[in-house]
Amino acid sequence: MKYIITVVTITALFNLASCKNTNTGGDTTGRPKLLDAANMDTTVKPGMDFYRYANGTWLKNNPIPPSETGWGSFNILVENNYKALHQLLDSAVMIKNAVPGSIVQKVGDFYRSGMDSAAIDKAGITPLNDILSRINNVQDANGIINEIAIEHTQGIGPLFDFGVSPDDKNVTREICKFGQGGLGLPDRDYYFNKDEETIKVREAYKNYITGLFVLIGEDSASARNDEAAVYKLEDGLAGASMTRTAMRDPYKTYNKFNIQSINKETPGIDWNTLLQNLEVEGQDSIIVSTPLFFKKVAMELKLTPVNAWKKYLTFHVVNSMSSDLSSNFDQASFGFYDKILSGQQEQKPRWKRVLAETDGSIGELLGQMYVERYFTPEAKTRMLALVNNLQQTYAARIQRLTWMSDSTKKKALSKLSAFVKKIGYPDKWKDFSNLRIVGNHYVANVLNAAAFEYKYHLNKLGKPVDRTEWGMTPPTVNAYYNPGFNEIVFPAGILQYPFFDFAADDAVNYGGIGAVIGHEMTHGFDDQGRLYDEVGNLHNWWSEADAKNFTDRVSMVIRQFDSSKILDSLHVNGKLTQGENLADLGGAEHSL
Repeated sequence: MKYIITVVTITALFNLASCKNTNTGGDTTGRPKLLDAANMDTTVKPGMDFYRYANGTWLKNNPIPPSETGWGSFNILVENNYKALHQLLDSAVMIKNAVPGSIVQKVGDFYRSGMDSAAIDKAGITPLNDILSRINNVQDANGIINEIAIEHTQGIGPLFDFGVSPDDKNVTREICKFGQGGLGLPDRDYYFNKDEETIKVREAYKNYITGLFVLIGEDSASARNDEAAVYKLEDGLAGASMTRTAMRDPYKTYNKFNIQSINKETPGIDWNTLLQNLEVEGQDSIIVSTPLFFKKVAMELKLTPVNAWKKYLTFHVVNSMSSDLSSNFDQASFGFYDKILSGQQEQKPRWKRVLAETDGSIGELLGQMYVERYFTPEAKTRMLALVNNLQQTYAARIQRLTWMSDSTKKKALSKLSAFVKKIGYPDKWKDFSNLRIVGNHYVANVLNAAAFEYKYHLNKLGKPVDRTEWGMTPPTVNAYYNPGFNEIVFPAGILQYPFFDFAADDAVNYGGIGAVIGHEMTHGFDDQGRLYDEVGNLHNWWSEADAKNFTDRVSMVIRQFDSSKILDSLHVNGKLTQGENLADLGGAEHSL
């Protein structure tokens, strides 16, 4: 369970036909105009639909590619970033005599192993045989929970969410956190909504479960029976899960227990043994975000037959790794998760998928190569100046608020001035020396990297909180605010044209990256971020009257988005999306 990360969703007021250059200090030749009248649709009245007015012709001329689920300036930047990363990876693969343990060796061998589709297809399901055999040998409920813990240490993470991060109310201390999980569908509501589309998704998911068991080697009748057992267990877990909207309240999800008390809350789970099998030592308390969920888990461990649990674990192990296995498993996963759930018509080329896995698994190694070629120290300095200037503007706007008292303004300004700014890449890189990567075993590399990441976070226990850590990799085209560190973070990946251009005038950059900076700053004061103080502790520093003034104003934003229709009778959930909506509004306002 990682700390809260909020990401950019701000909609640009312009779209682009292409982005030619990924180097923030490079040539600008061939770049399109940021504001091009040819992209507009002047037949639309701007007061009726400004988005169509500003972008209508561009939208008509740029249909969503079949391998994508959306298309716009963000997607174009990601596409060009992928091309830059592709060059890095190809160059790393070409170095046959790389020093063992070096960055180039690990990055090159990881990518090389992922691109060896012939070897991956030949291996089939065999890379998971040891795990599947261990599951098959489980005899009782204790064995089930022990197996789940072991899989967490391997980086697979079934049934529940587990991680190590700072205690929300004492951010100087790392603590173990447990949360709900274990569902194959994206959200609990997929199991219960009655609309026609959700019902179709549920049926498709059941067929996918069945199909995966057939690919493992079962006959169709056995596979269908196993699907029913897996889905029944998931359905029960979903019923005990909190909604995403409810989980936006950090006070509701902050439930601290000592080990004795959580054992009493969840009879059937021996937390002492569970922690031991998770390789956790010396911890006298934990945070459980959703206690009701773990009560349900404890009940199901008693009531659900062991064989059903074994089928559940078998499915989830294979499902979690399916995109890294042979093409039959990969295609099955794509057919459900990407095509049916997301509407993606064609699979991305293999190099893009392996690139994404490389970045997700060893992104700080790839990131070191990336920033060396594509992000200059001068760009980092220029970006910091922009952030500092926006920070001053934000402070001036807080001071002008008519609905906030002077005492709360003072605390808000204190929090704003304490923002930690991380730009481009970490000042201290993660040490990957203990991670073994080979050039001929893709699944082993993925699992090794996942197990390495698990141990990396586990080793934080009992040590001072490291506030230099990053929650995104340097090549990521995104940004975030982390309330626990009270920080705003802008990876090198997003600091490119059209959002940031080292060669451009400040006015251009304020119109691009300024909106992103304002967006992330606003997250520090949205419905969640405002509940954390200047050092990152979950601590309500608002007066009762000011808090009411805030929620009264936010309620208008919620109602506005509730009235927005996505498709047919489907409306936006304004309460769920309020954080991003507020940040978008703040980003647009503070970039002007």
